[in-house]
Amino acid sequence: MTEILFYHLTESTLENALPGLVERSLARQWKVVIQTGSEERRDSLDNHLWTWSDTSFLAHATDQEPHPEEQPIILTTGDGNPNNATVRFLVDGAEPRNVEVYERLVLMFDGHDQQQLEQARAQWKLLKTQGHTLTYWQQNAEGRWEKKA
Repeated sequence: MTEILFYHLTESTLENALPGLVERSLARQWKVVIQTGSEERRDSLDNHLWTWSDTSFLAHATDQEPHPEEQPIILTTGDGNPNNATVRFLVDGAEPRNVEVYERLVLMFDGHDQQQLEQARAQWKLLKTQGHTLTYWQQNAEGRWEKKA
């Protein structure tokens, strides 16, 4: 069964937190798909992942580019799995679909955005009633992840 994790951003932005989590997924030899809530956010993350660190970058493509199946990371607004990813990150309110296709599903939401908070609660309730095992992670004051549920 798919492992489903909720990541509650309270101390950092998505742009600061996402690359580290994606790096950990790649270290496990997993392909990654990142689903955003809008094309603007997809394009913003596309630029960000190339320059997020002075010492590294995350090789990736968007779903608008050719040969997505060859990419370790795909950014998309759709619910497909064009690179046969093992883990799917959902950000900015993107809705989970085809949950069972992945080993891990990660829903990241901004704790300072009321709409994202409400949507994450609704997603938690729905996935729980569907019988999925869920874990909830929240950032502590130092920005580290702590398992809360």
